[in-house]
Amino acid sequence: MVFAAEIETDIPSGGIHMNNVAERNNVFEIKGVTKIFNGESTRTFAVRDVSLKAGEGEFIILMGPSGSGKTTLLTMIAGLVSANEGTVHIFGKNITHYTQRELQKIRAERIGFIFQNFHLIDSLTVLENISLVQHFSGTGRTHTRLHGMELLRSFKMECHAHKFPQQLSQGEKQRVAVARAIINNPRLIIADEPTASLESRQGFEIINLLNNYKKDHRACVIAASHDIRLKRYADRVVWMEDGYIKVD
Repeated sequence: MVFAAEIETDIPSGGIHMNNVAERNNVFEIKGVTKIFNGESTRTFAVRDVSLKAGEGEFIILMGPSGSGKTTLLTMIAGLVSANEGTVHIFGKNITHYTQRELQKIRAERIGFIFQNFHLIDSLTVLENISLVQHFSGTGRTHTRLHGMELLRSFKMECHAHKFPQQLSQGEKQRVAVARAIINNPRLIIADEPTASLESRQGFEIINLLNNYKKDHRACVIAASHDIRLKRYADRVVWMEDGYIKVD
């Protein structure tokens, strides 16, 4: 992972309390978030004092150069990385001090994450990869498989159900990754460069899938991307540079 800048200084820790009424209207809200990675002799500021919120049915495209902090910001919203300073609220609750078990539960049940490099498990079939999330959320095996096949049919991928990831094209792998992300009908989809490994046509197919899911489920989608053509799908474009969110 690449980060924005290396500075040797100290940052105080602390939390920020937020208004409960405002939280109820947002799917996520982060306030004053800073993330620092410590090296042997330097500190890397990946995200600097960032505040951002989004509501139901909103599609946000997070843009900016490589190393601007986009991936780190997304992983903090998902609770995969903890902030050094500031607060992260998901569905109105402060997850800053959640345990790993609590974070795993909320991710399994209410958040779908799409990784840039798919992160499919090579030893599992397509259907097993998709069904894994429901397994973690406690759904029964039979229902999980039926739901997985239904989702594959809707993606025109049912003929690949028993194939392994290495037998798929890049576009097919990303469709599987999207299906895995939405199988639990999450209210929040987080996507890190979802079109980066794809040809233009395949990339737009993936964004269309996400956009349709947003409309059908009133979900919030936030996606990091370098592709300016995706701006047409966005309700809002947020530019990030050197760990900051830039405001025109």
